[in-house]
Amino acid sequence: MSRPYAPACDRNREPILTIIRDLLPATGKVLELGSGSGQHAAYFSAALPLLEWLPSDLPECLPGIEAWRDDAGENCLEPIAIDLLSKGLELPIVDAIVCINTVHIMAWQGTVNLFAAARDALTDGGIIYLYGPYQYRDQPLAESNVRFDEWLKARDPESGIREFEQVSVLAEKNGFVLTADLPMPANNRSLCFMRRN
Repeated sequence: MSRPYAPACDRNREPILTIIRDLLPATGKVLELGSGSGQHAAYFSAALPLLEWLPSDLPECLPGIEAWRDDAGENCLEPIAIDLLSKGLELPIVDAIVCINTVHIMAWQGTVNLFAAARDALTDGGIIYLYGPYQYRDQPLAESNVRFDEWLKARDPESGIREFEQVSVLAEKNGFVLTADLPMPANNRSLCFMRRN
């Protein structure tokens, strides 16, 4: 099959790699949620050869992700099907979770499920890394993100740019503490939450 291609993945992969090199553990297993086209899985696994990279997405996305594995490191594992909106969501045991440009695409319940399942999937000190646009209550949303949010909600009223504060409260309720909130290109953010006892 022809490989799916998302131009944004090529634009943001290097800035994201710069951040996750410092945030992710040196070794271990990383679960990528919402792997989409599979480009990030191929790129990050090749750049971080000491980590096992486990891509995942909805079943219909898996063939496209698999098609990118030719460009990936040997540490890029076979993609698995995960629907974050499924009831009783369970995630495999991993050392870190990476979720890029997914929180705003899905209904809020998907983020609720993510943190609840991650609480059991991550060992103490394990992290969740989120990348994407966020709304901060004390700051106006950038004009480009206003338009993007309108487009998202027209496509699916349950999607949309999330409030940073809402995500942080959800994380805390599930036993995670914010360890990084970093500005990224194109009005995006890198958020890192660490699991604590």
